[in-house]
Amino acid sequence: MFVGHLAVAFAAKRVAPAANIGWLMAGVTMLDLVWPVFVLAGIEYVRIVPGATAFTPLVFDSYPWSHSLFMSIVWGFVLAAVARACRVPAPAWLLVALVVSHWVLDAASHAPDMPLWPGPSPLIGLGLWYSIPLTIVAEGILWIAGLAIYLRARRPFTRSENAAFWSLVGVATLLWVTQPWSPPPPSVEALGWFGLIGWLIAPWAALAERRAPTSVPA
Repeated sequence: MFVGHLAVAFAAKRVAPAANIGWLMAGVTMLDLVWPVFVLAGIEYVRIVPGATAFTPLVFDSYPWSHSLFMSIVWGFVLAAVARACRVPAPAWLLVALVVSHWVLDAASHAPDMPLWPGPSPLIGLGLWYSIPLTIVAEGILWIAGLAIYLRARRPFTRSENAAFWSLVGVATLLWVTQPWSPPPPSVEALGWFGLIGWLIAPWAALAERRAPTSVPA
C-alpha cells in the first residue's frame, strides 16, 4: 500500500492532536524509509518481474530487517525514542502502533512475502495486489476516510499550510492511482534511489502544520 499508510497517519491526528502530522507520517512510512537504504547497501533483495502481481512488478525476496513484524516493533521503539528526545507531544505507544500498522497493511496487500522475524520465518500476505480493482477500492476507502478524519480534527489552514497539504495529497494520489500502469523501474538500483524520495513525505506533511496546534474539536 501507499496512500493507505498515509491515511492511517492522518486518522491518528485525532488521537494525538498536539503532535505535528510530520511525526505521524514518519511512523507509517518508517519501514519504507529504511528499506531502500538496505536495498542499496545489498542487505535486502528485491527483483523486478513484470506481471508478478497486477498492481506492482516487484518481488520482495528478502527484507526481514525493514519489513518483518518483529523489526517493525523495534523500528517503532526507535522512532518513539527519537520523538521523546525531541519532546514530541505524541504517546510512544501511538508511534509504535503507527510503525506496526505498516506491516499489517502490507501483509494484507502483498503476496506472501512478509516475514514475522529475521531468519527462517513464515511469510504472510493476503494478496490484495493480485487485483487492481480490489486494491483501488480498499485503499481508496482508507485514503478518503483518513483524510476526512484529519480535516475534521484540525484547525483551519493558512495559505502556505493549505498549499503543502493539498499538494501532498494530490501528488500521493497521482502516484498511487498510476502505479499499476507505470513502466517498471529500469533497475533495482534505480528503484532504491527512487525509494529515498519517501524521506520527503514527513517534512512535506509537517509543512501543513507550521503553527502551534490547537485542541481537537469535540
